[in-house]
Amino acid sequence: MFEKLFVKTSDLVFHTIAPYAVERERFLAHCGEEGFSKVALRRIAGIVVTAACDLHAHGGLEVDQKRLEAAAGRIEMTRRQAGVRDDAREYRREFLRVTTRWVLFLGRLQPQGPSPRPYAALLDDFERWMTEERGLSRGTLKTRRWHVGRFLDWLHEGQAPVPGLSPRDLDGYLQHLHAQGLSRVSIKIHTDAVRAFIRHAERRGWCAAGLADTLHGPHIYRDNGLPIGPSWEDVNRLIQDAASDDPTDVRDRAILLLLAVYGFRAGEVAALRLDDVDWEHDRLTVRRSKPGRSQVYPLMPVVGQAIIRYLTEARPRRACRELFLKIRAPIGPMTSKSLYTVVAERITRLGLQVPRRGPHVLRHACAGHLMARGLSLKEIADHLGHRSLTSTRIYAKVDLQGLREVAAFDLGGLA
Repeated sequence: MFEKLFVKTSDLVFHTIAPYAVERERFLAHCGEEGFSKVALRRIAGIVVTAACDLHAHGGLEVDQKRLEAAAGRIEMTRRQAGVRDDAREYRREFLRVTTRWVLFLGRLQPQGPSPRPYAALLDDFERWMTEERGLSRGTLKTRRWHVGRFLDWLHEGQAPVPGLSPRDLDGYLQHLHAQGLSRVSIKIHTDAVRAFIRHAERRGWCAAGLADTLHGPHIYRDNGLPIGPSWEDVNRLIQDAASDDPTDVRDRAILLLLAVYGFRAGEVAALRLDDVDWEHDRLTVRRSKPGRSQVYPLMPVVGQAIIRYLTEARPRRACRELFLKIRAPIGPMTSKSLYTVVAERITRLGLQVPRRGPHVLRHACAGHLMARGLSLKEIADHLGHRSLTSTRIYAKVDLQGLREVAAFDLGGLA
C-alpha cells in the first residue's frame, strides 16, 4: 500500500520502517476500499504514522480515549515547538478522529472507565417503563430520554435531589429553559417529557405525590401555526436544481422526489433498502417511523426512473443493502442528518424563503399540494401515514381558495 501512495524514496522508507507498519497498511487499504482518494489517503497515512510513533513510545496500541487525548496533546505541543502554522485545533480534531478510527479498526481501543451520569438508574428505569408499559417508538424513547437527562443534569448541578423536588425547583427549570432562548414549542416538549418522568417518579415513590400537576409549560393552542413547506413551484425548482449528470445530483434528485411526492420523513428515506423497491409490481414499501408499521405505495414513474438512474449511474459499488449511500468517503448508508444537509444546502443555495430548511418542509409541501388538488383530509392522512386526522387537519388552514369559496357561499338570506 505504501508503494502506491509514496513516490519519494525517503517517504516510502519512513512509512515502511516506522512502528506498526503492518497495522497501518491494513488500515490504509481499508480506507481505500471505503472510497478515499489518494490525496486523502496520504493525509491519513501521515496522521497515523505520527500516532504510531507517539503511541509506540508511550505504552503501545492498547489505548483508551484518555490516552488518545494525551497523545493529541503531545503532538500539538511538538508541532507548536516546530513552528507549524496549521490550525492547531483543527489538526487536533482530525488527529483524534483518524487515530480513533485506526485503533477501532484494529480492535485495540479499550472501553472508557465507567462514568455513570447522575441519576442514571432512575433514567434507565423510566426508559424501561416507557418501553415495556407504553410501547413507545425508538425515536420517542430517544427524545424523551434526552430531555429528561438534561433535566436531571440540571438538578445535579444545583445539588437538588429527586426525593426533595419541589414546585420551586420545577419553576426554576422553566426559567432556565426560557433563559436559553428556546421557543414556546421547544419548552413545551421539554416540560411534557419532564412531567411524564415526574409522574413515573411519583408511582415509584421517588418524590412527593402530586408534584407533576404543578409543572405548567407554555400553552400551545391546537393547530397552532401554519405548515412551513415551500410552494409547489419552489419544490419543482429544488428538484430541477439536481437535474445534472453529477453523481451527487443524480442521487439527490431521487431523494428529493421521494420526500416531495410521497411526503416521507427523512428517517424513512434513510431506512429504505434495495429490497423495498419491487420493480416487478411497481411498488415501494416504506417502514413508517412513528406508527411502527410498513406501508406500500405505487412506484410513480418519475420516481422509479430517478431511482434506476441512481442505481445504474451513481450508487457506489458497496455491499450495503441500504438504498442511498454517501458519495464521499467514508462511503456508507445515509442518515437523517445527512439527508438534512442535502435539503438544507439546496434550499439555501436557491434562496427559497422558508422558516426551516430540513427534509420535513417537503412533507408539508406535499400535503399542501394534495390539499390544493382537492384530496380529502382522510386521503392526505393515508398518504402521509398519519394514524389520525388530527395530525392532518392543520393543512386545511392553507387551502386559501377553499376558504374563500366558503366565505363567498350564498346563505340564502340567513346571514
